[in-house]
Amino acid sequence: MNKTLLPIRLFFVLICAAAGFLVCLSIREWDGHRLVATAIGLLLGLLFVLVDILLKGFSLRGLSAITFGLGAGLLISHFLSVSPLLEKGDPQMRFLAQMGLFLGVTYLCTVIALRGKDEFNLVIPYVRFVPHEVDVPLVLVDTSALIDGRLARICACGFVPGALIIPQFVLQELQAIADSPDSMRRARGRRGLDSLGELRAIKWLDLRIHESEARRSEVDAKLVFLASSMKAKLLTMDQNLAKMAGFHGVICLNPGDLARALQPTFLVGEIIDVELLKPGKEEGQAVGYMPDGSMVVVNDAREAIGKIAAAEIISVMPSGSGRIIFARNLLRTAD
Repeated sequence: MNKTLLPIRLFFVLICAAAGFLVCLSIREWDGHRLVATAIGLLLGLLFVLVDILLKGFSLRGLSAITFGLGAGLLISHFLSVSPLLEKGDPQMRFLAQMGLFLGVTYLCTVIALRGKDEFNLVIPYVRFVPHEVDVPLVLVDTSALIDGRLARICACGFVPGALIIPQFVLQELQAIADSPDSMRRARGRRGLDSLGELRAIKWLDLRIHESEARRSEVDAKLVFLASSMKAKLLTMDQNLAKMAGFHGVICLNPGDLARALQPTFLVGEIIDVELLKPGKEEGQAVGYMPDGSMVVVNDAREAIGKIAAAEIISVMPSGSGRIIFARNLLRTAD
């Protein structure tokens, strides 16, 4: 039980018991039933606490939907009861018809509103987690973006504006992956949980958990639905999910695309400084790497391994992991 709610519940139960005792003091006829009245007040307090516990997990969104459903049902049943359909007839039958309309229509409107609470944009002014007059961009995060591991570093640099929204079902999927019997999946899930911890450690980052119960069977469909209804961008590494989101008009952000866009442009004839780490495949070649991860193969530079060499770019070739830069040694090194 929540440590904050426990004393509040105990205090409420005691207040109810005291109220039962005070009622006997105010009514002389009940003066001899103080113990019974106190017990009744105590039981009523416990009943309310029990209802409170049973309603655990019932969100403000659901309460707003039920309130709207009740109001719409009352309004519709009222208009039906005062319509010409029930203007004449036996008063008793009219009363029964009005009672039936009141109960039936109110129930149906409440259930329909509760089922569609995720589409419920009219009553809930904080569907986007902020007042509508405050324009804060929202970015919905999926499991693949958390598992990738680069999201926290990107956020720490300030390249993700607005609020990061992580749905509860994404956290559940991430936890299931982390508990998988497959060692590879388990490692990926734990990396995602570590990434989530790094995000929480960024104090100025607006990170929010969305308690959504979107009526969709697949996680991808839920993400697209939420991003569309919340007018949010979708942060994902899943290309198939990005295509499906684009079909529904949802803008997608991909850390991989960002990394490729930030790669510097190298021109033939440009002079670069690169630390040579190991020998290349061909005789005399040495291999190094640029800060963006691009491989640099320098000819006639094997003697410079372990040093920073100045090299002239002679060609740039794309590869499966990025690109390979071929260069020639300028016969000078810098420690």
